[in-house]
Amino acid sequence: MSDEILRPPAEVKYAEELDWLESIDDAPKPFTWRLSPRMVRLFILGSERADGLDREVSQKWFGDRSFVERSIVTLASDRGLLLIGDPGTGKSWLAELLAAAICRNSTLVVQGTAGTTEDHIKYSWNVSMVIAKGQSRASMIPSPIMTAMETGRIGRFEELTRSTSDVQDALISILSEKYISIPELSTDNIAFAQPGFSIIATANSRDRGVNDLSSALKRRFNFVRIPVVTNKKSEAEIVRFRTVELLRRHEIELEVPPTLLDILLQSFADLRAASAAAGSDDERLESALSTAEQIGVLEDAVLHSNFFGDRTLRAETLAGSLVGSLARRSPEDLAILNKYWHGVVEPRSKQDGGEWPAFLEGGRQAISTLS
Repeated sequence: MSDEILRPPAEVKYAEELDWLESIDDAPKPFTWRLSPRMVRLFILGSERADGLDREVSQKWFGDRSFVERSIVTLASDRGLLLIGDPGTGKSWLAELLAAAICRNSTLVVQGTAGTTEDHIKYSWNVSMVIAKGQSRASMIPSPIMTAMETGRIGRFEELTRSTSDVQDALISILSEKYISIPELSTDNIAFAQPGFSIIATANSRDRGVNDLSSALKRRFNFVRIPVVTNKKSEAEIVRFRTVELLRRHEIELEVPPTLLDILLQSFADLRAASAAAGSDDERLESALSTAEQIGVLEDAVLHSNFFGDRTLRAETLAGSLVGSLARRSPEDLAILNKYWHGVVEPRSKQDGGEWPAFLEGGRQAISTLS
């Protein structure tokens, strides 16, 4: 089934693994959870030799174990979970994995935007059925959050701080009272949450000031802050993991040379250091320079090499992809990248050689084309 879906959710993609974990899991489970807390952690972080399992469980999220454990403990309580951090730190992926392991359904999602309304987190009506038969439970269209409540599952709210204060306030009663009132109905007019219901929300720490959370809503969430991955070893593991998935999905037989992966990691580390030392926003790239953006740069280079090259990933292509992906403002970002290429890449290409000279030339050409 997963082969027929462009982007299968985690519970579909890892269905066989989840079935196996459930079959061997004899530990106590909170509420209606499909897996025990230890097995949820094992599914997300992967197995170790000390676990003594008959098969290996792959690592799917790369980060500190304590973040995963605190998230699981929160969901086993009656509080909501808020994953907060910079863009591209894996918040949504962690939320999806948690929901898939706990209730085998990660698709009960509300996407927070300026256009998100209270109906999106409560319910709306099928107008034609209301006209024909009047308002009833049958003519209601429950939101993903309401569906999660009534089925005892995990509901997800992406980009919570992007939604307006009215929408955020509607979550307070849901998280506190664990029910939704339906005043339009005279009977059967309360939707109660079933055991196992909880909400995982994500928030971009760069969105502060857009629609700040009220203190009342903050009290109903446990905060887990997901930092940007700066450890090169961990970051390399994430990029390799995603690259293997990319190549498999597109059925591409193309090798990513370790030397080019090192250049990509080093370039992002250098640009982050320059951004941290910058005195103003005009001297910083608009990009968050996250691990997710590294993966995007590599994906762009791999696909370009496969479709328009000789199916060999080259340093020039990687450089062009990096410049094209990160140069979002003109002329500010181009000036920053040009300074980096002259001040860092050029000396490094003379000193280290290898693929750096080709990377230098590819970046110069890309910057010249965009200028």
